[in-house]
Amino acid sequence: MGMAESILLTIATAATPLLIAAIGELVVERSGVLNLGVEGMMVMGAVCGFVAAALTGSPWLGVLCGILAGALFSLPFAFLTLNIATNQVATGLSLTLLGLGLSSMIGESFVGSPGVRLPNLFIPGLTELPLVGRLLFGQDPIFYLSILLVFAVTWFLFKTRTGLTLRSVGDNHASAHALGIPVIGYRYGAVLFGGACAGLAGAQLSLVYTPQWVENMTAGRGWIALALVVFASWRPLRVLAGAYLFGAVTIGQLHAQALGLGIPSQLLSSLPYLATIVVLVLISRNRRLTMINTPASLGRAFVPDR
Repeated sequence: MGMAESILLTIATAATPLLIAAIGELVVERSGVLNLGVEGMMVMGAVCGFVAAALTGSPWLGVLCGILAGALFSLPFAFLTLNIATNQVATGLSLTLLGLGLSSMIGESFVGSPGVRLPNLFIPGLTELPLVGRLLFGQDPIFYLSILLVFAVTWFLFKTRTGLTLRSVGDNHASAHALGIPVIGYRYGAVLFGGACAGLAGAQLSLVYTPQWVENMTAGRGWIALALVVFASWRPLRVLAGAYLFGAVTIGQLHAQALGLGIPSQLLSSLPYLATIVVLVLISRNRRLTMINTPASLGRAFVPDR
């Protein structure tokens, strides 16, 4: 395997959890809900996925448990923000803090334990093709699922009646409610989907990216996923491009460290987060573009008339 193929493979693996978490959060925000608990749901998916796989020996059960953990962990956020109308920002931050602490407690006895890796696909004849073989036909199943999710969410949001209704809830929840649309129900579905995606992204980290459990192994990826949604101006295909851009930055700093360029390793490690800040600053300068695409009811609590 050549150097170029190796770099492309690692970029794809690094971009996958960002893409899955961001596409889930995009659906949540399109419904008008801002969930800052992505990092907490991701880390819960990572620990539950790893523990389930380690105890059963099945990485597929680990993936399933990671998805369920993320979805279940999103339920308290949904109940508090949708039923009790608590502040979405404060509730999401609390969810992240809870997830980081709870995952450390659950995974304490599994630190250093051997992981169970989700196997890559192998298609005779295709996987062995030079350069593109392993990249297109020899990845792990979660990679293919992440690409499928992007196109499925694009179709759902812009080509289906349910997707149009979800977007209308995010743009004007009062009008949607006046038309008889169950605003709370749609937002519950969106939050659960976002939680399941975050859990799957976490499971990818502990079962594919680095098959082991390390405390706080998400390392801020949930925050990058949140920034990706804004970077993509709430468009799924732009999330795909953004995830691979940030994946390339992440892998680039690792290769730069390996080459010994004389740049402090701490500075190189911070590059993905510096890139996130730069992108957000550049986007915020174009207020017209941001306002056009931002769901109008984003972050606003909905209290139905009684």
